[in-house]
Amino acid sequence: MASLAKALNAWGSPAFEDVLKAEIEQLDPAWLPLQQGLSQSSYVSEDAFSVMLIRVLEMPDSLSVKAGVFYSGVIAGCNCADDPSPVDTCTEYCVVQFVIDRKTAETTVELVQE
Repeated sequence: MASLAKALNAWGSPAFEDVLKAEIEQLDPAWLPLQQGLSQSSYVSEDAFSVMLIRVLEMPDSLSVKAGVFYSGVIAGCNCADDPSPVDTCTEYCVVQFVIDRKTAETTVELVQE
């Protein structure tokens, strides 16, 4: 579980969306369900990812954030061991749902199937 405390503290301010986006983009990509969201490649690359906020809903005990994640995937098995070609990557996109607890800032995330 991760904590999005900075975003929770910025809730209700004009800076909220920027703070939330920046804080999500600092998360360990291994924590996000990016591997499950792959559609064109085999493995998630170690490249940075970016987030596009789609919707934020205020609930009594939490904030629910739907976001699109743009990231790179690696097409595995396309190069031989002695082939000097660079590793092929392609752009991937998936939608995830974050739920931020309004008391503790503890956050869960799950892949949204669309």
